[in-house]
Amino acid sequence: MGYNSVFKDALFEGSVVIITGGGSGIGRCTAHELSALGATVAIVGRSSEKLEKVASEIIAEGGKVSWYVCDIREEKQVVETIELVLAQHGKINGLVNNAGGQYRQPLKDISTKGFEAVVRNNLTGGFIFMREVYNRWMREHGGEIVNIIADIWNGWPNYAHSGAARAGMWSLTETAASEWAPAGVRVNAVGVGGVASSGFDTYTPEAQQEILKFPKRIPAQRYGTVSEISAAITFLLSPAAAFISGSCVRVDGAAPNARVCYMDLEEHSKSKPFHGFHLDEQPRLLTEGIKAK
Repeated sequence: MGYNSVFKDALFEGSVVIITGGGSGIGRCTAHELSALGATVAIVGRSSEKLEKVASEIIAEGGKVSWYVCDIREEKQVVETIELVLAQHGKINGLVNNAGGQYRQPLKDISTKGFEAVVRNNLTGGFIFMREVYNRWMREHGGEIVNIIADIWNGWPNYAHSGAARAGMWSLTETAASEWAPAGVRVNAVGVGGVASSGFDTYTPEAQQEILKFPKRIPAQRYGTVSEISAAITFLLSPAAAFISGSCVRVDGAAPNARVCYMDLEEHSKSKPFHGFHLDEQPRLLTEGIKAK
């Protein structure tokens, strides 16, 4: 059994797509879906072990993949990685700016160093990748860029550093969509809500306690799946989205629309998740509970 995509076979045949943060979570899932649809995926991340594992999974299923160890925060490494992709594959049709991460901490306690580190991871690194892919290939040949942001619309208490960075990435997306349109480049974003992925297991026990409360706080009353994020990314990269640029597809179970001051959320189980990724595994937090660190 392969990836259960809702998109047609060979949709991306002949395309080369870079996916940052491709060694786990949303990036891993997206790499599998695009590969299953014919793309050559170039997965990027900091862990060679994770990248090798994902690459071996894709190769085992007949897909085309290459992998590159790169810290997106380091400009020299980004430039070298893009040059390697071009040398190996000859083109870059798409970029999925997915790498990022954050930790839970009240705004008053965030150090300047910590703030800058999260901004560099979630905004500056994505900017460098966008700029270099554009200047080295897409300016002359066109292409599609999808930036992964988050549910930032009403602020993000306890994650102010990441909220600021993701808001910056959203503004950057809108700006690039305008400036780069004459080159045939489309730039969009996917706003990710609470998605059950391996990232859950990286948080502290205190933060995990809050994660477990999440479903009851949103209209959909559940976590999202990595397949649901990947489907949005795939659509925005596809020809069907040819007239969509400078937009954000929210995949968040209507989280920003819950106005608890006006209404109580009704508990239900009517929102059925889409599971397209046959190799997906639930985070340990949801199967084993919180582990002391």
